[in-house]
Amino acid sequence: MIVQGCDPDQHRGTDHYDPAMSETPEQIYQRSVDELRMPPVEGWATFPFDGEMRPRALLPPETSERKRHGEGGVDCRRCAAADDEYIWTNERWRLHSLREPSGLPVVVLLETRAHHAEPGDLPDDLAAECGVMIGRVERAVRSVGEIGRVHVCRWGDGSEHLHWWFMARPARLSQLYGTFAALWDDILPPTPEDVWKENLVQVARALSAGGGGRP
Repeated sequence: MIVQGCDPDQHRGTDHYDPAMSETPEQIYQRSVDELRMPPVEGWATFPFDGEMRPRALLPPETSERKRHGEGGVDCRRCAAADDEYIWTNERWRLHSLREPSGLPVVVLLETRAHHAEPGDLPDDLAAECGVMIGRVERAVRSVGEIGRVHVCRWGDGSEHLHWWFMARPARLSQLYGTFAALWDDILPPTPEDVWKENLVQVARALSAGGGGRP
């Protein structure tokens, strides 16, 4: 889509974009605070809740972005963690699970070994390797069996240390399709611990077999 008045060649070959046309958080708040919409969730088969609902009131913007844990690598728990806290490692990447089972059969997080904050902060060689690693981890999670889809998610508002979530959606449970799988992970009863541990062993085994590293 070509936006009228925008020259797509203007910024070609550069990493700089003029933010002059971007809305400020204050502008977004002012036009939205009294115009919040309730989506038609009653018709969404994947929505995990029933009953009358309404949006929460939108709070005004804060004066600055909240600090994330480990900003700049200072007191970063992920940097300080030993390799034996991870289910798989190599010289540049590490993979860990949650501390205990959750509702989905597998939830694992891929991290850079070195401290980076955003995907765009990665040096080009590590950024290229990142795509390969995402593919490897996704295949390893699918190898557990009875997995319909592996959702690869990037959230970074809590901890700065760069990480990706891999959330395994069980096959054939159609209510768990789509973005609500992350909510269903907190709603479903935890996976039995022995099954959960074996699932993680399989993920680590498949990763090691598919290109090295240490489980």
